Amino acid sequence: MIGIDTNVLVRYIAQDDPAQSRRATALIERECSESDPGFVGLVVLAELVWVAETCYSASREEQRQIVRRILETRQLLVQEAETVWQALRVFEQGKADFADCLVERTAAAAGCVRTVTFDKAAAAIGMTLL
Repeated sequence: MIGIDTNVLVRYIAQDDPAQSRRATALIERECSESDPGFVGLVVLAELVWVAETCYSASREEQRQIVRRILETRQLLVQEAETVWQALRVFEQGKADFADCLVERTAAAAGCVRTVTFDKAAAAIGMTLL
């Protein structure tokens, strides 16, 4: 298994740097496989969505599609994929950003009775305002 950093996924998704995009695509589509996948950690996924939004002005729908694409890419293994799917469903239904949805769902999966925040949008998806 090969760990994949955020910048590699950005190049793979954005295809905006010819040399790096070509190398990222070759890695993910030729070197990674279902039997020997590339590993995408939760931090990497959260960073990917943040970069898409802040650097590429990705809409919520585009952010949703990016997460879904990563989850559905057979040659990638997403850390805690079921929790990420849950966070994606929460993201689709609310106004909180994806990272907040991921924080809330990850905490719930860990057995937390609540997750506290100062963010009102995050509170609307199940966190508790402090």
